[in-house]
Amino acid sequence: MKNKRKSAHIYILILSSVVCISCKGQNKTGLPKGNIKSETKKIVTSTGPNNTTRNIIQDRKGNIWIAAYDGIFRYDGKSFTNITSKVSLARFFSVLEDRKGNLWFGSIGSGVFLYDGKSFKNFTTREGLAGNDVACIYEDKKGNIWFGTGSGASRYDGESFRNFTTKEGLSYDDVNSIVEDKTGKFWFGTGGNACIYDGKTFTVLTHYGKPFTNVRSIIEDKKGNIWMGGNDGLWRYSGGTFTNFTQNFVGCIYEDKKGNIWTGSASANGQDLSLSRYDEKSLGFVSAKGQWVLSRYDEKSLANKTPAVTEIKPEEGMICGILEANDGSIWLGAFGVYRYDGSTITDFKGKEVRK
Repeated sequence: MKNKRKSAHIYILILSSVVCISCKGQNKTGLPKGNIKSETKKIVTSTGPNNTTRNIIQDRKGNIWIAAYDGIFRYDGKSFTNITSKVSLARFFSVLEDRKGNLWFGSIGSGVFLYDGKSFKNFTTREGLAGNDVACIYEDKKGNIWFGTGSGASRYDGESFRNFTTKEGLSYDDVNSIVEDKTGKFWFGTGGNACIYDGKTFTVLTHYGKPFTNVRSIIEDKKGNIWMGGNDGLWRYSGGTFTNFTQNFVGCIYEDKKGNIWTGSASANGQDLSLSRYDEKSLGFVSAKGQWVLSRYDEKSLANKTPAVTEIKPEEGMICGILEANDGSIWLGAFGVYRYDGSTITDFKGKEVRK
């Protein structure tokens, strides 16, 4: 028994030296002093994630960053590198490059990681983060970093966190998406109702007297219009008016360089699509039915009552993240990561999916 206790104690010490940050003498909302050093030995492969991919971005150097359940991957145009393989075994959900060139990685269960290209810092509820399940990350016009968590929203100013929960007026604590519009107001998509924050008060969004429910994605387009997707379908807010484009569940929205709107959506076909990021069974059920599609709404026809829509069916389940790369190709996250060149979808688990 003594040997077992001794072994367990040694294991905890080793694990703490690799993963944990010393917070001795730290205020809960202060910047941690310690770093998680990134390992010099990283896993480099010719294939990408082999699990659910939630978010994809491209940094200022042209590298593509992928947040997946089996790690954070960087693609340099030739190979994939699992950046977090020696740092954390958490499932990663979100990724952001801030204006300083730092990378932020949101995880499920382990908070958020700040990566400066050499080392990591980990922020959790211990440092003041609202919750350790981080679904989205957003940088506002002032350079503050916002985190949507399962326990509210957090705003980080570089030194401390300010949290917003239902106690402060947030409509629901499970936050899926955050965006600041051209007027400085913040739009929150949550697992409950969507709402707007004007810096003082939260107001629940409604259309025809009904709130928008389980909003998964919100973006502002180049013209200043707000797009929202969730249980109520795809909606655009423009000039004080909401316009509906589809009633199918929409999980993610993206605007490309030409102003086309891309979505990952699922047709309910009578099924209940009140999806939660924790409800993998229902997500899998929809995927198994082959109901998820990648849709492109043509920019030139968005003013029409029935805009031109092109649908691409990857047949790889839930579509979570969309990115237009510098070369014009469209990347999408599903079970793994895929690239669409306008005619062919390439699966980076090593096979071509569809022509």
